[in-house]
Amino acid sequence: MNPINILLIEDNEGDILLTTEALLEGHILKELHVVKDGWEALLFLEKKEKYNSAITPDLILLDINLPKMNGHEVLKKIKQSSNIKHIPVIMLSTSSSKNDISECYKNQANCYIVKPVDADDFAKVISSIEKFWLSTVQLPVFK
Repeated sequence: MNPINILLIEDNEGDILLTTEALLEGHILKELHVVKDGWEALLFLEKKEKYNSAITPDLILLDINLPKMNGHEVLKKIKQSSNIKHIPVIMLSTSSSKNDISECYKNQANCYIVKPVDADDFAKVISSIEKFWLSTVQLPVFK
């Protein structure tokens, strides 16, 4: 598989670090872009303001509990936009609430994963995302 670009939308520094380390170990990542709130995520995806030359990611990892605009709102905006709705969105959250899970799938999330608390388990989850979404699945190409 060709290296890919991932947008990580996450405000927790520890989760950013763990995700980055796990993805770098896989050698499939071309570039990881990180934004720390929902508003910044939409600016990045819509290529506005300081993100006017941002690349369109091949895959989005999206947390629910974000400042300024939560992950549910960001997901809705992504899936309503004809320019970016094709990008697979993996919800990666500490919430195991049935309401959160149902709401994400209702709004066309491609996958919902509950973040483990343990660092080793977290790394295994990121590795499983990589194995499935980056090695098994054929991602759309809309460049």
